Amino acid sequence: MKRLFSMLLVLLVLPLAACGGSNAEGPVTDGGVELTVFAAASLQESLTEAGERYRESHPSVALVFNFDSSGTLKTQIEEGAACDLFISAGRKQMDELDAAAPAVSADSPEEAAEETLDFVLTDTRVNLLENQVVLAVPEGNPAGIHSFDELRAALEAGGILLAMGNEDVPVGQYTREIFAYCGLDEAALNAAGVLTCGSNVKEVVTQVAEGAVDCGIIYATDALSAGLEVADAATADMCGQVIYPAAVMKTTAYYGAALDFLTWLA
Repeated sequence: MKRLFSMLLVLLVLPLAACGGSNAEGPVTDGGVELTVFAAASLQESLTEAGERYRESHPSVALVFNFDSSGTLKTQIEEGAACDLFISAGRKQMDELDAAAPAVSADSPEEAAEETLDFVLTDTRVNLLENQVVLAVPEGNPAGIHSFDELRAALEAGGILLAMGNEDVPVGQYTREIFAYCGLDEAALNAAGVLTCGSNVKEVVTQVAEGAVDCGIIYATDALSAGLEVADAATADMCGQVIYPAAVMKTTAYYGAALDFLTWLA
């Protein structure tokens, strides 16, 4: 029998905490509910499998998933899209929807004041998972890139093409932290034509899997699900912890069902 989710096959992805309660209304009923779950694209395989397992014991709950970059999902929630539960691949996107979050994700106090919204039921918020950022290469590793040090040298020499996430995508933000750690100048690399970007991590994965690029910076779980070779893994010193926060949204009409699914995941 398969395990609870395919993500659990990667030991780097661990449950980090349990959920708290809330005063919000809307308990689970026997009449059936439809939960809309917005989740980072890197969770597509594992969360889809988890949803199927959850439905086996909760047949009255229908789960509708919307997978995309956390930045895109955050914007959709902000613009009024129906969402009961949000699972982000980065703290920044959740913080910007959480009025109770410390203003630590923005580049300036003014930006924090503009960005912080009030969509999150804060006492349901939990750090659900931890992932890892990795350097992935196509089958056979044609460019012979085996480490971030070799990546830096190859990029500076202009001999390879690297796929990475856009700047509003968590994996892209982690990549830019790696650039800073390695002393790489993104503007200079763009001018040299050695970078290509994807609007979410799945687009980066596809470029690597198809051999359209020499390597890409993605998550360990995406490398596993796509069968890609991992050349190197980023340390916490390079890009920090890769935390996936999750929370029930204040706009939910099904607080009890949303919290139950989140608690089950945790």
